[in-house]
Amino acid sequence: MPLTPGTKLGPYEIVAPLGTGGMGEVYRARDSKLNREVALKVLPAAMASDADRMARFQREAQVLASLNHPNIAAIYGLEDSSSVRALVMEIVEGPTLAERIAGTRPLTQPSSVGRPPQVLGPPPSPQARGAGGEGVRPSPIPLDETLHIARQITEALEFAHERGIIHRDLKPANIKITPDGAVKVLDFGLAKALTPDPSGTNISNSPTLTAAATQAGMILGTAAYMSPEQAKGKTVDRRADIWAFGCVLYETLTGTKVFEGETVSETLAAVIKDEPDWGRLSEATPPRVIELVKRCLIKDPKRRLRDIGEARITLEEVQSSPDARPPLTPLLTEEGKREARGGKLWPRTLPWAVAAMASLAAIILAVALWRATRPVEQPLTRLSVDLGPQAMTALNLTTAISPDGRRLVFAAHGPNGKPQLATLLLDQSQATTLPGTENGGNPFFSPDGQWIGFIADGQLKKISVQGGAPVTLCSVSPNTMGANWGDDGSIVLGDGTLSPLYRIPAAGGALEPLSKLAPGEITHRWPQVLPGGGAVLFTGSASASAQDNANIEVLSLKTGQVKILQHGGYYGRYLPSGHLVFLRQGALFGVKFDAQRLEVEGTPSPLLDDVASNSSTGAGQFDFSGAGTFVYLAGKSAAEVWQMAWLDSSGRTQPVLAAPGSYGTPRLSPDGRKLAFVGEGSDVYVHDLDRDTTSRLTFNGRSLVPVWSPDGKYLVFRTTGNDFGILWVRSDGAGEPQQLMESLNILVPWSFSPDGRRLLYFEHHPNTGYDLWTLGLDLADPDHPKPGKPELFLASPADENVPRFSPDGRWVAYRSNESGTDEVYVRPFPPGNGGKWQISLGGGLYALWAKDGRELFYETADNRIMVMDYTVEGGSFVPSKPRLWCDKQLFYAGTSNLDLAPDGKRFLVLLMSEAKPGEKASVHVTMLLNYFDELRRRIP
Repeated sequence: MPLTPGTKLGPYEIVAPLGTGGMGEVYRARDSKLNREVALKVLPAAMASDADRMARFQREAQVLASLNHPNIAAIYGLEDSSSVRALVMEIVEGPTLAERIAGTRPLTQPSSVGRPPQVLGPPPSPQARGAGGEGVRPSPIPLDETLHIARQITEALEFAHERGIIHRDLKPANIKITPDGAVKVLDFGLAKALTPDPSGTNISNSPTLTAAATQAGMILGTAAYMSPEQAKGKTVDRRADIWAFGCVLYETLTGTKVFEGETVSETLAAVIKDEPDWGRLSEATPPRVIELVKRCLIKDPKRRLRDIGEARITLEEVQSSPDARPPLTPLLTEEGKREARGGKLWPRTLPWAVAAMASLAAIILAVALWRATRPVEQPLTRLSVDLGPQAMTALNLTTAISPDGRRLVFAAHGPNGKPQLATLLLDQSQATTLPGTENGGNPFFSPDGQWIGFIADGQLKKISVQGGAPVTLCSVSPNTMGANWGDDGSIVLGDGTLSPLYRIPAAGGALEPLSKLAPGEITHRWPQVLPGGGAVLFTGSASASAQDNANIEVLSLKTGQVKILQHGGYYGRYLPSGHLVFLRQGALFGVKFDAQRLEVEGTPSPLLDDVASNSSTGAGQFDFSGAGTFVYLAGKSAAEVWQMAWLDSSGRTQPVLAAPGSYGTPRLSPDGRKLAFVGEGSDVYVHDLDRDTTSRLTFNGRSLVPVWSPDGKYLVFRTTGNDFGILWVRSDGAGEPQQLMESLNILVPWSFSPDGRRLLYFEHHPNTGYDLWTLGLDLADPDHPKPGKPELFLASPADENVPRFSPDGRWVAYRSNESGTDEVYVRPFPPGNGGKWQISLGGGLYALWAKDGRELFYETADNRIMVMDYTVEGGSFVPSKPRLWCDKQLFYAGTSNLDLAPDGKRFLVLLMSEAKPGEKASVHVTMLLNYFDELRRRIP
């Protein structure tokens, strides 16, 4: 049903109908957000209701929207309301070339060839000429205007062909001439986008042949410009556009179509068999133009003009040739004419005229040179892209885009239920899953776009965009925070919490430490290698989970110097527009950045407030291509949708806290009646499970990792800042925290011995990494404990951390990467008794002992819970084979995300909030085309 003026589709209000065609009804509309007029092409109902066709159309529209050229009518986006789907396009004023050819007077004043013609106004409307222009015989357009129009058409086609896009339906009705004489080619590529069969092997692929089959004139109009191969139903390429251009140029020169018949069949037969009537071309037509038309209209595509750029060059040369220019007549005043007739003016004014012309030429040249150095700014175009039902939202980065902007890689549900990666070419309708990428995340492209790097099961891998077996490069931490492939052939990664940056050759090898943690820092993450490979941008933080307080830093690989570019923010990215963008409090900010001097210029400005992010891990859900396409997942910080819940072995969950939040390191009291955790503001909170009340225990904004004393009356926790410490505090909030330890190295408490007189912790040492230590405590006055001398439990070249005492105090379970992958091990306590047993198989994160002394649980690398029975025979620890306790995948933000209840029957865990019934399952990302130009406008 036609839309009436005043009807609203999202932000667009219908103003008036513009026409009806095979591709749908077109309306003039007002964009209330940007206060501009647009054209809405409402898609045919049959197509709008076809999910497969709409999905493919969206892919095509994304590519077509990238065609930002002065001679191509722009596509701004798609509007999808409950009842109507429409393409939002630039509205182009002025007649079509078909109307211009059928006009009774020229649109423009003839001018010298090569210069824009002077506009006089549009031709009479069809109503003024009679229905369909009856009674008015089309006539050729003047040569200079024809060349001016044709050259602009070739520029539009050349721009599109260089990007692999074919028009497929070029004809005078799809070419508009604006009041200032500019040419705009309409409906670029929509012939392919709107057809039900993308194969291109049937003549019905022209939308005007399929969707408007009752409009014989429209069908005939399309058939007259089909190439012979298109008319025969063969696959077409850009040579079909060259043929159509030849038809348009012939018609503009002669006023008649090359091939005409009374029916579609007769017209197509003429296209396939007949030769053009070359006698219709005027003798005044330059020979090179005639030769150009003939080369475009060769029926054998192998012999046809190969590149539309050759046509553009020919037209430019003809326009600049003196033979093609009409004689110039000086424009003089009446006085000047009289003086000229008397022979007085010219000799007297010649020197001044020459000087003036020379000055004008110099000015024009200077302006031309200045403009040549300026980038052509294109309008920002926003598209919403549906990645399909197989797509899933990832914790850190859902979608990455290739450097050339033509391919996306994203997280998806695999056939076996495991997450894996999928890739999608934007000119295709179907995504392709990549076997071998199971459990893969944080994808990134190689600089040439031929490889995709990713992290899976504690390993850094790469896979060809064409598929095939993935290549393992090295073992890494399961919670690696970002990797980036530099154009120097190396990959830089942030190897998780409590870790600096590392570098590895893209061909594989050993990890090489690249940065050093500054005093107070515990992590360097989310690196980006700057162009040229001379510096690395990254996020440096003193917290494992509160990245709004992190810093955007840059490391010079030449000098080793580190600069802090921005205090308060995370996930910094340098864009080729010359800007640094970063996230803070859920918003994207930008600032001018000199990538050579490694300095920011000016004050950051807010850019977008709907970019999803994870303020705990410090990840931003966005990426960009080198050509200026910015892609992001819209939404708020993922930290706002975590849930604290009970989990039993069957997978059933029950919320513990009323509202989701940014939680970390949950720890249950020994009697199971209270819960300590890190919450908002990086402070320690205690929740009373019996009364369902929560109280804040610390207020310094840098308190992490609470650990209960065995009697439940006290907690220890670690602090961050310019130095590190471990503090002791009453769990009821009475009294002040007492300092137990202080160090310039990272200190992390983790477990008490059963008698409460020894604290097991781990510390970072510059030479040996993370080592395990114990601290004896004198508890004669429990409110004021006296720490003893720290004693080393385990040190090696590998990292050992997160240690837990067994219920009887005879064993310590911990995590180590000595095998190249993080695994859980058990050793006897005290040290020196010998023996070591590997518990986990295929990666392990955290070990937890059951109080009954018979079971040991651990979290796997893919965040599921395993359990194993164990016995003690003599002085040996005897583990059984691990088995899956629950297949529920937990939410993991890089720090401890679970604790075992005292009864050993359930866990307190962190979970991602699941979609509510009725919510849309598919994942949408937003693409901003020409975003670099937008940044230059907003941050000059």
